[in-house]
Amino acid sequence: MKKDKHIKRYTAAKLKAQRAASRTDLSKVDATTDADLERLVAEDEDERGLTPDWTRAKLVLPQAKQSVHLRLEKEIITFFKSQGKGHISRMQAVLKAYVEAHKERSK
Repeated sequence: MKKDKHIKRYTAAKLKAQRAASRTDLSKVDATTDADLERLVAEDEDERGLTPDWTRAKLVLPQAKQSVHLRLEKEIITFFKSQGKGHISRMQAVLKAYVEAHKERSK
């Protein structure tokens, strides 16, 4: 298996030490009841009056993507790669925006 540079490994002792160094009071978090949480949300200015309406919510599953072989000019690849990780997703977003813009025109 290829080693992933983003995967971190910790021993149990290291995790225990990190938890001890944390400023989060986990016993207080564990002791918070649902009623307490509701009260805290109601008291928060940013949350006050927000009541989500889930009655019209729809489950939207992503469509399966189709694999294609695509040859692009080096300048295009270089541009998207220069913006960092996720260059293929950005190319997809640009193509999707193009399609959506042209769908509107053809109506």
